[in-house]
Amino acid sequence: MITPIKALRKNRFKTALIFMSMTVSIAAIFLISAISGGVVSMYSAMLKTDGDVIVTQKGIADTFFSDINRSLVSPIAAMEGVREVSAMILGAAPVDPLPIVGIYGVSENRFKSYALKQGSYPKAGEVMLGSKIYETLKHPRTITLSKQEFKVSGVFKSRIGFEDGGVVMNLDEGGKIFHKSASIFLISLEDLGKSDTITAAVNALNPQIEAKTTESFIDSYNQFKIIQTSSEVIGAMAFLMGILGIVSMMSMVVNDRKAEFGIMRSIGLSSATIIAKLMWETLIIALAAFVVAWGISEGVLELIEHAEKFQGYINGEITGPLLLKVFVVSVAMALVGTLMPAIYASRIDPMSLIQRGGA
Repeated sequence: MITPIKALRKNRFKTALIFMSMTVSIAAIFLISAISGGVVSMYSAMLKTDGDVIVTQKGIADTFFSDINRSLVSPIAAMEGVREVSAMILGAAPVDPLPIVGIYGVSENRFKSYALKQGSYPKAGEVMLGSKIYETLKHPRTITLSKQEFKVSGVFKSRIGFEDGGVVMNLDEGGKIFHKSASIFLISLEDLGKSDTITAAVNALNPQIEAKTTESFIDSYNQFKIIQTSSEVIGAMAFLMGILGIVSMMSMVVNDRKAEFGIMRSIGLSSATIIAKLMWETLIIALAAFVVAWGISEGVLELIEHAEKFQGYINGEITGPLLLKVFVVSVAMALVGTLMPAIYASRIDPMSLIQRGGA
């Protein structure tokens, strides 16, 4: 009996087509999941820096639209169990020649979160740049925001792509540009066990604000849900396209090998044996496609991370859980896509082939 490896070699052209179809589908799932996860991870990491509790305007759809009065910082900072409160303004604006750049107005006590590579933290009329945008803009000494020129006081390095490709200024300057007091407060606690008590106390200060623990905020943030849902939908489409490609190609393979399967039936091999044989063949292709797609995806993610046009805003990482998820999906794709053609092959009547001359 022909082994799975010999069968694949015998049908090299169709094997190559199935392999390419699966590789593209698996790589698409890898990249879609990794990039969407990277966006969520970067934004979450930025919020978690110095933030055990996050305060935003109540009922807003996105933190970029939030506007809360920074006068609330003092009463929050005076609460028992609060270590520190920092305020941020989140915005975006064009910085010639870049069409859009993340702009962060921050209170002075948050400057310590940015590791300076050179220069100093910004004062009035100054900004500091993330290392990524600093390189992209070819080491500028000044930049223009909202028709105002700002001196570049320093350059910082951040592992968070949104920040490393962004502009940081002091809170007052950010307020003038975006016409708001603050977008969010980040509250650092002395004891995480008191987070619920402090959250309730902050919410009682003003009915127009909403305080949540960082984990709770991230879990309920609408933009993250939209990104994750979109990723799952597109990933499911890639999965279905992969299955359809396998069904199509395996149907042609089965049709070409009718005589082989007829002989297997005539010598008494069971339907289950024929199905298992085809399943093993496709599974071998799937495992090879998984490894190649993984390598391709790592290479593409590396290129995206260092591509100037993305400014570090698009990033992704293939984590252990993602690797396991895509591996399971790859195996499922191979088995489901092969099932119908394999069942058809297992039911071939050898007598009908003899009557038709083995055609």
